[in-house]
Amino acid sequence: MPSEYSVSAPFTIPDSSNCTDILFDLAANHPKRAVILNKGTLGWAPLDAQTAAQRVTEIAKGLIAQGIKPGDRVALLSATRTEWILLDFAIWTAGAITVPVYETSSGPQIDWICSDSEAVGIIAESDAHRAIIDTTTTAAGLAHHWQIDPTGESPGAIAELVEAGKGVSDEEVAARRRSRHADDPAILIYTSGTTGRPKGCMLTHSNLLSEVEGVLSSGLKPLLVPGKRLLMFLPMAHVLAHAITLVALRGGVSVGFFNDIPKLVPEFAVFRPTIILSVPRVFEKVFNTARQNAHDGGKGKIFDAAAATAIEYNAARESGSVGVVLRLRHAVFDRLVYAKLRTALGGECELAISGGAPLGARLGHFFSGVGIPVYEGYGLTETTAAFSVNTPGAVKVGTVGRPLPGNAVRIADDGEILLSGGVVFTGYWKNPHATAESITDGWFHTGDIGKVDRDGFLSITGRKKEILVTAGGKNVSPAGLEDVIRGNRLVSQALVVGDQRPFIGALVTLDPEAIAAWKSDHDIAADTPISDLVDDPRLRAEVQSAVDDANTTVSHAEAIKKFRILPVDFTEETGELTPTLKVKRNVVTERFATDIEALYAK
Repeated sequence: MPSEYSVSAPFTIPDSSNCTDILFDLAANHPKRAVILNKGTLGWAPLDAQTAAQRVTEIAKGLIAQGIKPGDRVALLSATRTEWILLDFAIWTAGAITVPVYETSSGPQIDWICSDSEAVGIIAESDAHRAIIDTTTTAAGLAHHWQIDPTGESPGAIAELVEAGKGVSDEEVAARRRSRHADDPAILIYTSGTTGRPKGCMLTHSNLLSEVEGVLSSGLKPLLVPGKRLLMFLPMAHVLAHAITLVALRGGVSVGFFNDIPKLVPEFAVFRPTIILSVPRVFEKVFNTARQNAHDGGKGKIFDAAAATAIEYNAARESGSVGVVLRLRHAVFDRLVYAKLRTALGGECELAISGGAPLGARLGHFFSGVGIPVYEGYGLTETTAAFSVNTPGAVKVGTVGRPLPGNAVRIADDGEILLSGGVVFTGYWKNPHATAESITDGWFHTGDIGKVDRDGFLSITGRKKEILVTAGGKNVSPAGLEDVIRGNRLVSQALVVGDQRPFIGALVTLDPEAIAAWKSDHDIAADTPISDLVDDPRLRAEVQSAVDDANTTVSHAEAIKKFRILPVDFTEETGELTPTLKVKRNVVTERFATDIEALYAK
């Protein structure tokens, strides 16, 4: 097997370029193209490139008038909405650096980011965010504060900045915009991190433009063209949402921004996206919800058979040999089940991209098998989102695809994945020690374990720091086991444990919606707390079946011997999940240490 694979770049990033060129080039060359779809009381209204660029210029004038200087850092604390991207471009146009902050961040987190980045100002979304900022020291004391939503006598940040900038000339804005070059920092993204204090990941304009041009030089290009629609609902503070928004705009895709997640599925029917970008947990929820609805409606056996057929069909199609019987069975289920799933996502989805965490072969085959091709990719904040991705005509389900053009992957002797190329960051903000630990001779050490096949497809097999070593010396990667367990309709999260223990165990949490239906099916009162059910033999039997399925994928020494159902789910609010719904292993093992000890009690 090769230990290194590279893909050459058919593009160059000019030294004089920066990310504002994406929008302003569109305004110059395609002024009436709908770049943004803005949701209002009458539905989704288009905002053309010329109007968007003019609005960004007006906002940038306000930032300049109020004292923002080239290279200044401006924090942006908001949910995903149209104003986010306009403010982002305006910050760049004024020559400054955007510091995205998750809308769910706590006061201490906001304060740390503002302090470490040495931000000069912060743009918050709402009164609630402002109230949190007021509890801080550094963030509350910044020279500049703006709020997107109107409050009191303020008309809101954008109207306020537009008014303030009326005395600034177009020439001054143009000079500010052109003062930023490809190697200048564009954003500081603080890694949400599953361990340690967040570090400021410094991404340049060149990093972002390399990501944009890399994706648009890949097999995804035909699906990222004018006339396509992307509904962006992931947090824009995350590098994946930020970068793919730029990719879409550069390709001519119209982007709508949406943050009312409980209403997301109904909105699909209205917006009719051709492109969906999401994280694995959302795809898992779509699958589990569809399965639960089918079981509740007395059609559970049909759905389960349809799901198994979709997985078998796509795996066979990938290998190039779909039998006649399988093809006919798939056609029947397409009418009975698959068409309804496609309709639920708007009926026009041509491309779904999954990133942020491993998707797993099961879900990849399922969605592609029902006619919603999910192309899984891989990347980190330090690689400006996607480093590699599966594309039409170059797919291996279970892998994360080939490197994007302009990048290379190397597998170290211990199995660690090393990356280099245009998307790899320049270092951590004010943290040369962490930078030196992460980058050696131009290669970024990801901390992930994997392999690359002879065709250049990268597979992630585990996390270097998360490899469990049992007391018997057996190395166990928990990710694969956890993925299978989460496939059960009742399971929300699973965390495999067993480092330096005599055997492998697991902590399991339950999906609130699924467990409500389960209670009804078993004549259990709806208000019965989960804590009263964790030892229910019927519930344990269902979870045991998920564990048994997981154990079939590993050797006896790696198999889960015991599990424990927790009375609460992991959430971002309680600190066990990152904003992209990845489990913070260190937080869970500390918070539920007593439950872990109970697995090993005699």
